[in-house]
Amino acid sequence: MPSLTVENYLKASVQIATETGSEWISTGQLAEALCVSPGTVTSMLKTLDESGLATYKPYEGVRLTEAGQKLALRMLRRHRIIELFLVNTLDLSWDQVHEEAENMEHAVSDFLIDRIDDYLGHPETDPHGDPIPAANGEMRGTESRPIPLTSCKPGTKIKISRVTNQGTEFLRYLSTQGLEVGAIGFIEELNYDAGIVTTQWGDRTISMGIAAAEQLLVEPLN
Repeated sequence: MPSLTVENYLKASVQIATETGSEWISTGQLAEALCVSPGTVTSMLKTLDESGLATYKPYEGVRLTEAGQKLALRMLRRHRIIELFLVNTLDLSWDQVHEEAENMEHAVSDFLIDRIDDYLGHPETDPHGDPIPAANGEMRGTESRPIPLTSCKPGTKIKISRVTNQGTEFLRYLSTQGLEVGAIGFIEELNYDAGIVTTQWGDRTISMGIAAAEQLLVEPLN
């Protein structure tokens, strides 16, 4: 059985590959995602290569093999289904479920995950808008192609489809502002010189920094 660490590396790798659109992932990208040193990443990538779960090339990075991709999507499926289950059934907030899912995803069986998936009605996305892999590895919820809020022009009507920064503090900030997946608003002003985006959500006007706004993926509605 793969270790918890191996599963975390594979899951992080497939997430980075999906977000960047590149099969090859650098050691720096993994080090940042997993909050470990590049040297630690290099050592693990060699282990993944020896295990047949990835192909590692010094100075180029790593690419998951078919076996590695299959296991990575299996872990991603577990994590996102558990997150949604905790939100829907136990009323946990979206900033609480990530750490809980991290702990639970390595212990539950595929049988239980499949039953939870059935119970939830085979959802397409998790509470943060991330697509959920089906049992066969096919990614659900990828029909729409949300773009960063900062890619939209002022006057654009938008719907939040996904939040890429799932840090606890950032999610709590969004909650205090009444922002969540599915919220609909307008972009009033996008000022790169000042580094500020001003948006309107019903009767609320919210201003945030460019860097924060880039973490909100939206669907333009007009």
